[in-house]
Amino acid sequence: MTTVQIQDYFDKLGIREQIKPTVAGMTSLHRAQHRTLPFENLDVYVGKAVKLDIEAIFEKLVRNHRGGYCFEVNGLLLHVMDCLGFTVRPLLARVHLSGEPSGRSHQVTLATIDDQQWIVDAGFGANTPRAPLKLTVHGEQQVDHQCFRFIEDARWGYLLQVKQQDWVSLYSLDMTYVCRGDMAYGNHFTSTSPDTHFTSSLIAARPIEGGLITLLDDMLKIRMGNEEVKEVALTKENVAENFKRHFDIQLDASQLRDIISKLGW
Repeated sequence: MTTVQIQDYFDKLGIREQIKPTVAGMTSLHRAQHRTLPFENLDVYVGKAVKLDIEAIFEKLVRNHRGGYCFEVNGLLLHVMDCLGFTVRPLLARVHLSGEPSGRSHQVTLATIDDQQWIVDAGFGANTPRAPLKLTVHGEQQVDHQCFRFIEDARWGYLLQVKQQDWVSLYSLDMTYVCRGDMAYGNHFTSTSPDTHFTSSLIAARPIEGGLITLLDDMLKIRMGNEEVKEVALTKENVAENFKRHFDIQLDASQLRDIISKLGW
């Protein structure tokens, strides 16, 4: 990324201070991006290709005021952190939410600061950690209203869980080295297979102070903490307004037409 792109990214996120490759800098950067760039799968849902080169990601998320899914939002964050001097590399995770683990289809960033490893993830939908997590199996990690832990599993490596009524397994990391081809394969399957959640459902998520806004198909929900406080049923008349209001995404005529058609309105 160029210095101009980094500055445009900072301007988009409202970052005014210098970001140094420290825990505080990482946490500040993650918070700013997570709160600004929504998680969303609009392109995948309507059958458009997702490009992973940094120029395409930057153009979509920063210049065109969109969000993206893990390969895009975490891909952007990885490039920015690398440019700012952080020691980082990508990892691919198996998703365990359905009970049966997926292939390696979720991209996160492994950061190492003062010999401590951290998982930096700004792109796991409603369960995205609201701050980077220490990669340690010693105890729980409280992040705002969320509570996480890593456990070790003989088959899957490090398994990230979130505490709801019980502990729910989110994804696992075996720490295998990840190259561009690995990410290309994961992105292609996730964005094109009829067996993935992303090709069959319209999804978006964006954190707010003390809560979360989520969209699944035509149902928008606003939660504060872990309590649901409001539901909004989308219609073809209000979908554009709600995308703009809650996710800061201005749908153009083509996108609006594609969503209306796919949802069967």
